[in-house]
Amino acid sequence: MRLYIAQSISKQLHLYRMATSPDNQPNRFRRLLGAVGRVAVLPVRGAGYLIRSGQAHQHFFLPVLNGALGDQLAARHDPRAIQLSFRRAGRDVPVSELALSEPRQKTVVFIHGLMGDELIWQTGFQDGPGSRRYGPRLAEDARVRTLYLRYNTGLHLSENGRALHTLLSELVATYPEAIGELVLIGHSMGGLIIRSAGHYASLDIKNWLPHLRSVFMLGTPNDGSWLEQNSHFTERLLNRINVFPTRFLSRALNKRSNGIKDLRQAILVDEDWQDAHATDLLPPRTEVPPLPGVAYHVLLGSWLRTTLPTAVREYFGDGLVGTGSARGTVFGAEAKLPPGTTVRSAVFAQQHHGGLLNHPEVYQYLKSHL
Repeated sequence: MRLYIAQSISKQLHLYRMATSPDNQPNRFRRLLGAVGRVAVLPVRGAGYLIRSGQAHQHFFLPVLNGALGDQLAARHDPRAIQLSFRRAGRDVPVSELALSEPRQKTVVFIHGLMGDELIWQTGFQDGPGSRRYGPRLAEDARVRTLYLRYNTGLHLSENGRALHTLLSELVATYPEAIGELVLIGHSMGGLIIRSAGHYASLDIKNWLPHLRSVFMLGTPNDGSWLEQNSHFTERLLNRINVFPTRFLSRALNKRSNGIKDLRQAILVDEDWQDAHATDLLPPRTEVPPLPGVAYHVLLGSWLRTTLPTAVREYFGDGLVGTGSARGTVFGAEAKLPPGTTVRSAVFAQQHHGGLLNHPEVYQYLKSHL
């Protein structure tokens, strides 16, 4: 019996020596220290991620501020108010400094949406390493010239539309030999700015329309945004209740920018927002038809599952723009289209509003229809 106990003790000691031997895997104590160390550095790693994310997105501060309050900034000549301009390397570039030399080159101009900037067409913080978005890829794959625009999205849509018309007129006048076919690509509000600019160009003898070949609108609320329609209704309802808390909330809600308010009915001309009935539930709205001889491409996302009722999916669309609004009533009646005008539409399933900016199928569509 004693011999058996002695052999058992000897065997346990041998196993212990093997477990703690430096030639074998770390013991439990070492593994515990390693786990504690990894947990200890988690806050540091998290802070590092937040810092890197903030640095990557710091260029969004001004666009977001302008989208929310840009009309007020511009009214008091605040230096933070963005001026509509072409952009390169993070700075405004006058048309005269673009130095376009390649003759008759197809030129693609990218116009961002509400609270966006020119970088959304080029890269994203959460994109994969070395990934590129539509702008750089089209420049290389389709061999087109790409230009990027930034503008104050808090201004009225028509104010930005007229400014875009002026800028494009200056572009073709400065480089008459360099600008070939002109292609405009707009995301969300950017598509409305393009339509407004086309309207004002059609009223001007000297314009850029002879160069315009096609317009791509990604998630553009051509008949207005359901989100802003609900905001406007809520503001009116709170004001009508007319007690202090509701009046306070109504006034706070009314501080949103003119650019956001114009999204309610997609107001594209000055006369509509200047009208005395502009804030009515059914305000006046001038119909801005498609331009003659232009190919329009209406690209929209359908975010919700196909198992949901069609009416629900159509209403919410890509999460911010309803499907019907994106299609637009002015683009729906083929018999009413101007001579030479074509309209194509494409729906991208399970795709939200922002996802339209970085989607392989959307890119292939753009590339194949330029």
